[in-house]
Amino acid sequence: MRLVDLIPAPYRLLAIGVLLAALAGGSAASAWQVQDWRYGRQLEQQARLQAERLNQLTLAAAEQQQAEQDKRLVLEQRLSASEQTHYRALSDAQRDQGRLRDRLATADLRLSVLLDATHSASSGSMSATPTTSGVVHGPTRAQLDPAHAQRIIGITDAGDQGLIALAACQAYAKEVSTPK
Repeated sequence: MRLVDLIPAPYRLLAIGVLLAALAGGSAASAWQVQDWRYGRQLEQQARLQAERLNQLTLAAAEQQQAEQDKRLVLEQRLSASEQTHYRALSDAQRDQGRLRDRLATADLRLSVLLDATHSASSGSMSATPTTSGVVHGPTRAQLDPAHAQRIIGITDAGDQGLIALAACQAYAKEVSTPK
C-alpha cells in the first residue's frame, strides 16, 4: 500500500490543491522578484542617463558663461584703450591751448586777422599796398587786442574739448554696438 492510498480522496484533492497553490505562489513571488530587479535596473539606467544629461548641460552653460566673460573682458580692454587715447588727445589739446594763452599773455604771440582788401580799399580806412616801413608783403592784417585774443582762444579751447568728447562718445558707441 502506498501512502497516497491511505489518504481519502477529498483530502488528496485538497492536498494537491494546496501543493499547487504553494508552487504557484512561490513562482509568483519569484516572478515579482525578477520583475523588481528588471525595473530596478531600468530606473538606475534612467537615473544615470539623466545625471549625464544634467552634467553635459552644466558644462555647456559654464563654457558659455566663460565665453561671455571673455568677450566682456576684451570689450573692457578696447574701451579702456579708447578712453586713454581720447584722454591723451584732450590733455594734449588743453596743453597746447594753455601754451597759446601763455604766449598771448606775454605778448610773445599776437593774433591778427585778414582784412578784406576790396572792402577796406573802397572805404579808404587802410591801404592794401604795403608801406615802406613794413616788412610783411601781402594782404592787410589787423592785430587783435590781447584780451580779445584770450577770449577767442578760450572759445576754441571749449570747441576742441567738445569735439574730442564727441569723438570719444562716438568711439564708445561704435565699440559697444559692433558685435565681435
